[in-house]
Amino acid sequence: MAYTTINKGSSYFNTVTYSGNGTNPTSITSVGFKPDWLWIKCRSDAASHCLFDAVRGPSKRLISNSDAAESTETQIASFDTNGWTMDADTANNGSGRTYVAWNWLANNTSGSSNTAGSITSTVAANTTAGFSIVSYTGTGSNATVGHGLGVAPDFLIIKNRTGANSWPVWSRSYGNAGVLYLDLVNAPPDTNPVFLNGTTPTSSVFSIGTAGHVNASASNYIAYVFNSVKGFSKFGKYTGNASADGPFIYTGFKPAFIIMKRIGTNDNWLMKDSVRDPYNLADKRIYPNSNGAEDTSANGSIDILSNGFKHRSSDDMVNPSSQVCIYMAFASNPFVTSGGIPVTAR
Repeated sequence: MAYTTINKGSSYFNTVTYSGNGTNPTSITSVGFKPDWLWIKCRSDAASHCLFDAVRGPSKRLISNSDAAESTETQIASFDTNGWTMDADTANNGSGRTYVAWNWLANNTSGSSNTAGSITSTVAANTTAGFSIVSYTGTGSNATVGHGLGVAPDFLIIKNRTGANSWPVWSRSYGNAGVLYLDLVNAPPDTNPVFLNGTTPTSSVFSIGTAGHVNASASNYIAYVFNSVKGFSKFGKYTGNASADGPFIYTGFKPAFIIMKRIGTNDNWLMKDSVRDPYNLADKRIYPNSNGAEDTSANGSIDILSNGFKHRSSDDMVNPSSQVCIYMAFASNPFVTSGGIPVTAR
């Protein structure tokens, strides 16, 4: 049996950096596929994270560092064959500014009806890459929502599009003890059962309770749903040691992108990628819960390796002594290709 079915991670996830030019329209044509989920952050200046997807449509923006409801914008005009077209808004294309954009491939549609749950959802799913975009309307009563992956998810991110609610994040590696929030530094996780109803997602549905964050009556929601795919993605946890010789986290691939979060105490989420940091140490920092510009610091630095990542800082943001952190990671290359060929370290 082959180690993986995905030999080139950039066919399903890719990071692109670019410089803004303040021109309308401007097209980015270096993604390698038509993105279905587009997440943009200005690196050089303080500006909100801007998130767009094909199910909601390119004109609908959410902000990961805010609980704000979805807004209708002209920032993204279209998702294109190898990228996207945008206007001159400073959040995504300001003259003289630098940007990073993370791109995921679902199935290049606006979704189709899914009746697996008690709520009918609209789902764009890529079962090869273990990623689906799910839109649904809340009922205010305990419910289930179909996700279209065909296997049980390992990671969920949900946002109320209609109301001002934080972003619940569930990780199988932590379990049903509670949810974190992508836009907050909260810890420990909120254990209120009215969010995800204390029920582990199945191969067809995830459960939601009655909280406004996930299921207010008549509110519209979007969920980004993931399962681990060997050689391409992994969603897990590790325990820190507060040492510059920090823990090594085995992923089974060379990571292209990582988000980490300490669970036990309030602290930032941290985003790393191999495009902004092509060489070790990887020390450039962006926080999905903050509009701050990218900064460079040894605190939170890691080595990105052929089969995982290793912490090189004693900073307790993501390497706290004897405390658990969760992570999500996507590959540039698997550790071993489908033909049995090992990749090289960088």
